[in-house]
Amino acid sequence: MSYEIELDREALREKLTQLEYDVCLNHGTEPPFRNLYWDNKSDGTYRCKCCDTPLFESSTKFDSGTGWPSYFAPIDRKLIELIRDTSHGMVRTEARCAKCGSHLGHVFPDGPAPTGERYCINSASLSFDKE
Repeated sequence: MSYEIELDREALREKLTQLEYDVCLNHGTEPPFRNLYWDNKSDGTYRCKCCDTPLFESSTKFDSGTGWPSYFAPIDRKLIELIRDTSHGMVRTEARCAKCGSHLGHVFPDGPAPTGERYCINSASLSFDKE
């Protein structure tokens, strides 16, 4: 897929922490319950760490009990690219920023109403604008 923004890996290596770089550009993950936003209850907007695209509103965040920030819907479904992921012996749906291709996390069909979806997103792939 061709993205609107091509990520400059060298510039991002200077901008991001090692964990943020590994999550966003190498499709890594962060530890549950030990990440920045899993328990954040402030109102605001969560943005892509790499390109600053607004992705999720705090009004869609819920406690999934998984230790990662979880949302039942993005701001706009067009902002999230969904990709079949068969790594680690599982079949999952990977979520990427549709604007730059940065890895965000995964989407599962076990979320609350109204969507029934759980966007399980790495804090390391997000920044947060508090209202």
